[in-house]
Amino acid sequence: MNVIYTTVTCPWCQRAKLLMDKHGIAFEEIDVSTDQQLQQEMIERSKRMTVPQIFFGAEHIGGYDDLVKRLETPAAA
Repeated sequence: MNVIYTTVTCPWCQRAKLLMDKHGIAFEEIDVSTDQQLQQEMIERSKRMTVPQIFFGAEHIGGYDDLVKRLETPAAA
């Protein structure tokens, strides 16, 4: 399952969700805004403290910029 850790007030989280929707990527959103246990889970999984943190299955993609590179950079010929 694809997962995106977010907060309510994060504009990059909103952009990441829109980009994933645009590419037809299903995901579970985990809001870490007010839950320290979920925040800790995100930090342990990603080794990062910022949102969004995006996972495709068990693979850590990173944040919004990493997602853009992954989805919208043409493959090298």
